[in-house]
Amino acid sequence: MLFRSTTEADLDRVLACTITEPISWIPPDRYRAELADGQYRPEWTWIAEDSGQILARALWWGLPSSAHPHALDCVYVHDSVSDRIGLAASLLAAGHDAFRAQGALRLPQYDLNLPNGWRGDPAVSVAVGWRLAAAARAGLPDPLERLRYRWTPGAGLPGSSGRLSFRPEPDDEVFLSALRRIAVGSLDNTTREDVAALGAEQQARENLDLYRSMPGEREWWRLAHTADGRLAGLAMPNRNPYGPVVGYLGVVPELRGRRYIDDILAEITRFHAAKGAPRITATTDMTNVPMAAAFERAGYRNYEVRLVASAPADRTG
Repeated sequence: MLFRSTTEADLDRVLACTITEPISWIPPDRYRAELADGQYRPEWTWIAEDSGQILARALWWGLPSSAHPHALDCVYVHDSVSDRIGLAASLLAAGHDAFRAQGALRLPQYDLNLPNGWRGDPAVSVAVGWRLAAAARAGLPDPLERLRYRWTPGAGLPGSSGRLSFRPEPDDEVFLSALRRIAVGSLDNTTREDVAALGAEQQARENLDLYRSMPGEREWWRLAHTADGRLAGLAMPNRNPYGPVVGYLGVVPELRGRRYIDDILAEITRFHAAKGAPRITATTDMTNVPMAAAFERAGYRNYEVRLVASAPADRTG
């Protein structure tokens, strides 16, 4: 069995790998389009090959500006393979080894988009189960379930209470200070794990670098202040390659519990809507009940689940 990244000559065979299980996957038209944009790349596309036949395929994705992939998007194993978990795990491990050798400091997470209530569908559960088992063997043992939300103009614009003012702040160091404060006591699982593993300073810097690398504009970001001038939180609306996203938002610990998060989310929503956004998307951990409630109050609706398998936070590859 040969495990390798692909070349341009492999494209037709890579596209011929079709998943019939009821699970999110990358169809040929999307792969071609995002290959042209540099979001998928031959060197991020890995295959397990035996006697010229592709028996497994893994597709990693990243931003066009990325040096390393951000996420694993699709895992395929041919129906003839009896040990799907073992073959997929070996393929993912080979890809991980290559990314480490190329300087990646973190293993890309594995993203699966699933319907709400997916555990109640046996076929979906089986398709998810063997993939998560393979990902765990390859170094991604920590699955996290997140809720995906979407706002559309038909939901109406959330109103402004007038309690907060929103001001631009060009100094990244000021934003870093706000990010460090907001991380304290956060209900976001990734934030908590990263602070524990990296420290508050490094976690804030990596968060800021991530949002600066996205297609949105840095000038969109705002700090939120109360009427008496105290910092209440921040709003960092953004875009991903598919459209407007809420991005990052938060309230400082000492002012939580007053629903300032509603004001900040409303500001982000109105900002994107003013630019003609046909939809705005966002995600939050299933366990982050206050954030989920804020999305619901602002007219966002949960339309699916994202299951994310990742490496332990203290692992750097």
